[in-house]
Amino acid sequence: MKRTAILIYGVISYFLFLASILYAIGFVGNIWVPKSIDSAPTSTFLVALFTNLGLLAVFAVQHSVMARPAFKRLWTKVIPSAAERSTYVLFSSLALIAVFAFWQPMGGVIWQIESTWLQGVLYTIYGLGWVVVFLSTFLINHFDLFGLRQVWLEFRGRPYTSLGFVTPSLYRWVRHPLYFGFLLTAWFTPTMTVAHVVYATMITGYILVGIQFEESDLKRELPEYERYQSEVPMLIPRLPQREPNPVASRA
Repeated sequence: MKRTAILIYGVISYFLFLASILYAIGFVGNIWVPKSIDSAPTSTFLVALFTNLGLLAVFAVQHSVMARPAFKRLWTKVIPSAAERSTYVLFSSLALIAVFAFWQPMGGVIWQIESTWLQGVLYTIYGLGWVVVFLSTFLINHFDLFGLRQVWLEFRGRPYTSLGFVTPSLYRWVRHPLYFGFLLTAWFTPTMTVAHVVYATMITGYILVGIQFEESDLKRELPEYERYQSEVPMLIPRLPQREPNPVASRA
């Protein structure tokens, strides 16, 4: 019964993540969804600013703190180890949903691209960013990254085995292709508003700070990661000059 419950928990957490990330595509791109990053303002500028900064700060802290090994060691004294990743995915999804629900549009246009073809270019890059995000997860192991593999192995009564770190395709061009994809989705838009700048700046800051913690953990766990770090750029892709060590980021 416990194994079945953990499996159901993991599946629910995964589909909540899937729903939230699909909504994020419309939210950030101002397409398809009823409320987006640039919907009509409903509060004063300062209230909107501090609300949005708070929402993004909560997301960044949750996303980073729960990913740290020390927190995982403490957390798995409370919850089953097999459910640890699913719990991380669940809390990340809830933090993202809170951003959607309580986000305050702010108005104010920084730039507005009128050219139809240039708008098409920017939307194409925006879409490419999301393709890179999803592709990055499947290149390592999408189902392990989002906890499904862990709960399935637990359901089958099999021990969890680490997949190790590999550098397939994009990971030979850039150490963090997933973060690179998020940066494309944050900054490439034909209409840049004040709210969008706040979002993009906070996401960029989170990525730059989060990478430092993540890579510090990776270097402690993987002695060869330091060499990989010296051979492959962090966020700006570059064609590989030689074969790097077989390690890559999980996040």
